[in-house]
Amino acid sequence: MKLNKEQELFIEKKLNALSKSKFRSSFHLRNYMIKMIEEKEIETIEKHCMDFIEKNLEKANNPKDGHQTPMKSHPVFIAQHATATCCRGCLEKWYKIPKNRDLTEKEKKFIQALIMSWIEKEYRKKDETCH
Repeated sequence: MKLNKEQELFIEKKLNALSKSKFRSSFHLRNYMIKMIEEKEIETIEKHCMDFIEKNLEKANNPKDGHQTPMKSHPVFIAQHATATCCRGCLEKWYKIPKNRDLTEKEKKFIQALIMSWIEKEYRKKDETCH
């Protein structure tokens, strides 16, 4: 997804704020997730990301809210926890996106861009340290 400079700066600011949270900053890509990204390629991960957003976050008042995002198995899931996009409650708390209405297309694209920015940033660290 191509972002303009203003969007990039906003996402960088959000990622910086999230990195100050002890809980949010505790998430990192694991070796098997890095391998998954390399095998499937980033475009496929990006498609998975939107699929997860549409399946688990798009609709208002999800009865599973707060429990729909696993803490392992896919880079997008880890990124969702790291970016506070794992549930509608976190989206409301961190981004002021009300949970009592469906997400707009703009919001879904923002969430996807935020998640993918975190994944790409974390992926670039793979040579420095692997978890």
